Amino acid sequence: MNIGLIGFGNMGRAHAWSIENLKYYYAPLPFSAKITGICTAHGKTAADACARYGFGRIYASPKEMIEDPSIDVIDICTPNIFHYDTLKMAIQAGKHIYCEKPLCVSADEAFEIADLAGKSGKTCAVVFNTRFLLPVMRAKELVDAGRLGRILSFRGAFLHSSAADPEKNAGWKQNRDICGGGVLFDLGSHTIDLIQYLCGPFTEVSGMGQIAYPNRRGMDGDMWSTNADEAFYMTAKLSCGAGGTITVGKIMCGTNDDHSFEIYGERGSVRFDLMQPNFLWFYDNTAPEKERGYTRIECCGRYPAPGGVFPGVKAPIGWLRGHIGSMYNFLDGVHHGIAVSPSFDEAAHVQAVMEAAYRSDQTGCREAVRTI
Repeated sequence: MNIGLIGFGNMGRAHAWSIENLKYYYAPLPFSAKITGICTAHGKTAADACARYGFGRIYASPKEMIEDPSIDVIDICTPNIFHYDTLKMAIQAGKHIYCEKPLCVSADEAFEIADLAGKSGKTCAVVFNTRFLLPVMRAKELVDAGRLGRILSFRGAFLHSSAADPEKNAGWKQNRDICGGGVLFDLGSHTIDLIQYLCGPFTEVSGMGQIAYPNRRGMDGDMWSTNADEAFYMTAKLSCGAGGTITVGKIMCGTNDDHSFEIYGERGSVRFDLMQPNFLWFYDNTAPEKERGYTRIECCGRYPAPGGVFPGVKAPIGWLRGHIGSMYNFLDGVHHGIAVSPSFDEAAHVQAVMEAAYRSDQTGCREAVRTI
């Protein structure tokens, strides 16, 4: 499979690393995949990447890359506002697509793209990489096996400190004109996806955004008026009847990449913290009362075959393991010609939840989540 990579920031590098290293983690790898072309907003970035990593051809535009019949897969790592046009072009050209989250910047765009992708017959996936850390996969097994029983409540959080310093320049993900939203788009999309993955779709949300520092330096170093949420707080109801909260923000001092969730059911509960990615905590409410308590389940490198080969089942994992699992899931789907999850339909649902939350922030009312 020849992959065309569009964008080479941090996520572009994470995707490239994942493609290069699949053969070590999944052995024997049942397919061959490589980046044979790259397109970036700045020519020097593409030239440097090609020289350093051997990516092959530099394309002058996404259109030129998408129209190249030798490219099988389009990997989109650009700012959010460019996703819709690139996705539509790639679908019309009959490409398989791997797209960074969020899928688009509006629910209208996301539902349209999901519909077109579904009709294309091609494998399309959005990058919700935290799904592919083993503690999250283990939590999914426990939920699906009924070990938690009926889900009653949840709490999700994704906290950074990257905007906690008011003297620090804003990045593009803090600029609504480029990101399409604020921290709800950047971090909240991941948390919303995990909750829908583990507990089911959302039906209603209430939301409140926060801008802690209305004025700070922009990307160019000049003073700038903050135009996107730096933190966002949600309450939500799910189709299963559960209620819960989601908190995301980049103004939380003392945090790093603190992505966590708690899910409470009638029969048990689970907890996960990305800063301790090797473990899942499980509480069995059906155990004898004197034997109850949270059990720390060792997950480490115990991935389902063929993913537990390297570096070994006892070896601790890190953040990139989720990306390599996500990439394998997608490319294996391309190889076998099948649909995979997280799909564009699921990404469109996340988009609808975020749009309802932003709408609630404006109206002050609980808002229904749009469905297909």
